[in-house]
Amino acid sequence: MTPEDPVVDFPIDGTLDLHMFHPAEAGDLVPEYLRACRERGILQVRLVHGKGIGELRRTIETILDRLPEVAERRTAGEDAGGWGATLVTLHPL
Repeated sequence: MTPEDPVVDFPIDGTLDLHMFHPAEAGDLVPEYLRACRERGILQVRLVHGKGIGELRRTIETILDRLPEVAERRTAGEDAGGWGATLVTLHPL
C-alpha cells in the first residue's frame, strides 16, 4: 500500500467479500482480517472469493494453510456460497 492508495474501511463481521479487492492484495488482507476477527472474538469466518477459474480460491487456501491461527478451512455449503467461498475456523486468542 502506498500513501496514494485509498483506505478502505469495511466491517469486521466475519464475512470478507474479496470481490472488491485486487487478488494481489489477498496476501496481506486475509491474515489482517483474520487477526481483526480473532481480536473481536469472531472465530467463524467466511471468505468469499468467487467461483471463477479457482485461482483466487487456491491462493486463499495456500494463505490459510500457512497461518497458525487457522484451526480448519473448508469449502462453504451451497447455502453459504458453495465452492465460491471458504469457511474458516480460528483458534481463540
